[in-house]
Amino acid sequence: MTPKLALTDSAPHKLAVDALVIGVVQGESGLELGPGAEDVADAYDGDLLAVLASLGATGKSGEVVKLPGGKLRADLLVAVGLGGRGDSGAVPAEAIRRASGAVARSLAGVGHAATTLSATELSAAVQGTVMGAYKFTGYKSAAGDDPVGKVEFVVADDGADTARQALKGATAIGEAVNTARDLINTPPNDLFPAAFAERATELGRAAGLEVEVLDENALRKQGFGGILGVGSGSSRPPRLVRLRHRGGKSAAKVALVGKGITFDTGGISLKPAAGMDEMTSDMSGAAAVVATMVLATKLNYPLEIIATVPMAENMPSGTSYRPGDVLTMYGGTTVEVLNTDAEGRLILADAMVRACEDGPDYLVETSTLTGAQVVALGKRTPGVMGSEEFRDRVAQTSQAVGEGGWPMPLPEELLGELDSKLADLANVTGQRWGGMLAAGLFLQEFVADEVAWAHIDIAGPAYNSGSPWGYTPKGGTGVPVRTLAAVLADIADRG
Repeated sequence: MTPKLALTDSAPHKLAVDALVIGVVQGESGLELGPGAEDVADAYDGDLLAVLASLGATGKSGEVVKLPGGKLRADLLVAVGLGGRGDSGAVPAEAIRRASGAVARSLAGVGHAATTLSATELSAAVQGTVMGAYKFTGYKSAAGDDPVGKVEFVVADDGADTARQALKGATAIGEAVNTARDLINTPPNDLFPAAFAERATELGRAAGLEVEVLDENALRKQGFGGILGVGSGSSRPPRLVRLRHRGGKSAAKVALVGKGITFDTGGISLKPAAGMDEMTSDMSGAAAVVATMVLATKLNYPLEIIATVPMAENMPSGTSYRPGDVLTMYGGTTVEVLNTDAEGRLILADAMVRACEDGPDYLVETSTLTGAQVVALGKRTPGVMGSEEFRDRVAQTSQAVGEGGWPMPLPEELLGELDSKLADLANVTGQRWGGMLAAGLFLQEFVADEVAWAHIDIAGPAYNSGSPWGYTPKGGTGVPVRTLAAVLADIADRG
């Protein structure tokens, strides 16, 4: 549930709210007040920084310190750390976003709050608040405190069109992230391929998207051998969902593809039991794409965007595909299966060939594809591969919005490791090195030559198994919805 959000140009110290939020910065000479908080200090006779320091405040990013409102009209003053200033001397937008998320989470149960963090960067403050207030409680009998009820953002002029548009756009982006999180956090007994397709259909049609769903019979008739092979071991058959946003006849055309493995046991190449419960998140790429398509209609991107989303459950059974099988992919390429736990690239290959048939100018695919991504880049940094120029553009955009995508190469010499003795390709190499890059090279074989493309591996960043931090909750994170949204906006702006 998103808090009610509003703008205000009232002086912060005059706001009658349950909680007033200010930022504190790690300055060169010690603790400093963030922008917009100067008048608030007067309510503490100029000793606010000393009071905060006595309570242990350091200004560290995401640190939250609460104290009584004193002479303020607010009952509670909440100081949140912003870390240090950037090279420009200003607090970075991502620091505002994370601080807003941390403080929104800490305000659960509060009815009405106001924040001065918007004085620095309104969009970041709004996004952080929406994402930080997120809670997934659908399966809990006692859900705890509700998210903060209402948040007012202090701005210079609450009647300015730019401020109102920033509030609208940032709210929509934050809500799209939370939509993806809801899908990821839904347990796999309730989000199997057919159920996921139904949810995507409901979301798409409600948003005004064109929707097409291929069931197992249509997939078989049209030759989607990768999706059918991966889904063959489950009693719950696979699906392929297509969503289309039409932004104008002369608009650039963008294809989005997301991996939708609703649960991944590894199939016959069974995963270890420890941590397998997190494989409920193996459809995070698909969740991000579905949520982004809904966002595209809300923000009315002047693009034609077509999402192709394969959905399957990878299970071991007497009908499972096996190591040693050869699958004929959509489009005719044959693949020798050496490991059934390298299943994501098989369903994505089918989807990417189908996506390229639409003649897109750009193709962006995202997936929880390889454990090698986590080994190489950790749990918070997506790896970005693809056409070099477009890859770098996507990675730079991802960094700008705070999701931290990092460009990675596709070394030509690794392609030979995917040679098969039986088929056109093998689905894995025979050695452990460069696994993330080899997976990218495999996918590259299914992209039309004229299409600029990028692959975003989110194996680690899609799911937070640790404690909440910044605007990131435990569980599904919604990465890379904000990257996808920003890439679409950039293409709409610059082509």
